[in-house]
Amino acid sequence: MINTIIFVFVGGAVGAMLREFLMLGVPNLSDGIPMSILVANVVASFLLGLTTSLYQKGTLSQGVNTLVATGIMGGLSTFSSFVYGAYVLMSGSTAGMMSALLYLALSIVLGYIAVVLGLRLGNRD
Repeated sequence: MINTIIFVFVGGAVGAMLREFLMLGVPNLSDGIPMSILVANVVASFLLGLTTSLYQKGTLSQGVNTLVATGIMGGLSTFSSFVYGAYVLMSGSTAGMMSALLYLALSIVLGYIAVVLGLRLGNRD
């Protein structure tokens, strides 16, 4: 039990630091779309798919899966920032509303594709 908590704690700290590095290093697009959040969520989706499939195949232990899938990916991805980014875009003009809709669609579609690709990669022999 305590090992699980430690894995989540350490992984969450690593994921949060990775997200902050992305926030500092990835600029927004000219129309305000928060690319750092989009990149963080797509990368986390891909890695979650990959680690899930590797865990299901028995390639990853329970501890590593907890560290990566729950800890790191939980710290890296951020639903609240995703929604807030859309809110900020929608608070602007009509162009802001269009940017927000594009951002929401891209986040969902690219996140889904990333999970599928991660699962497929992890299931390869």
